[in-house]
Amino acid sequence: MRSHHVTDSDFIYRAPMRARDLEVPAGAGAEYGVTRGVVGIGSGRGEKAARMLHRFASVPIGAFVWTRERGGGYRLGRIAGDMREDGSAAALAVGMAFVRDTTWLPRTFQETEVPRAVAHTFARRGRNFQRTHDDEAERRTAELWRQSSA
Repeated sequence: MRSHHVTDSDFIYRAPMRARDLEVPAGAGAEYGVTRGVVGIGSGRGEKAARMLHRFASVPIGAFVWTRERGGGYRLGRIAGDMREDGSAAALAVGMAFVRDTTWLPRTFQETEVPRAVAHTFARRGRNFQRTHDDEAERRTAELWRQSSA
């Protein structure tokens, strides 16, 4: 087995793409993002929202993102661009005020295929874009990316 050294571009993030201040079905934001080639977050309000926005903007290009569609399937992408505002009606309808270009793999992964730590972060049902701190999940995600994009 080949050794894989994890770098900051191999970090993985949970991207539920669910705005805090808008009630839309879980997975609707993910489907918007995958269809348009972006990952996004809502604008929020206050100091906490400002910190979350700064963290989102600071994620390195090349970092992995996992999201989950309405049907429960997982999608794996890599951030490919800097943060920008998305004021389109479609983005606002799912609460994605800020987006980053993302390259999504064309396939959907089932829960049994994704790293356990990734499935666990989505099981908590949170709405925050956040890093998943798990070395094995980072290695497995990079492996899935290599296998699926070859």
